Amino acid sequence: MEFHSTSSTVSRAAATGRGLRIALWSAQIVLAIVFALAGGMKVSTPAAELAKMAPGFPLALLRFIGIAELAGAIGIILPALTRIAPRLTPLAASGFVIVMASAGVLHLAHGQFGEMGVVVVLGALAYFVAWGRFKLAPIARRERHDVAGLHLDEGRQP
Repeated sequence: MEFHSTSSTVSRAAATGRGLRIALWSAQIVLAIVFALAGGMKVSTPAAELAKMAPGFPLALLRFIGIAELAGAIGIILPALTRIAPRLTPLAASGFVIVMASAGVLHLAHGQFGEMGVVVVLGALAYFVAWGRFKLAPIARRERHDVAGLHLDEGRQP
């Protein structure tokens, strides 16, 4: 009887872990899409038009933010997907938390309260991914093998 309860506990934990991984990947994909679109817009919009959209902000700062958003969109997906340097994924999510906190302060300072909903939701998603990938469901690094199939990472710390 004890075996059965342990078995159901293990299967429940596995289902919870699977659900957490699905939620994390879903959040990562949403963040990547949103920040790729926002960053792409800031990078590709002509300077005069961008100045009208964000009056009072230096063009160089807006372009820099756009490039950072594009890099973050790549960083929140690619390292986790390829398992090459997967620790970059929670770092990218942490960067998005900082970006959204800064955006929140700027929107509040300019009296733009309508944008705060989006800022809070994106910031919370980014925090969830950072927390989840740092603590709950980190992605393991891919093991490397040489042509003969020998393990190359042996003796190295992960």
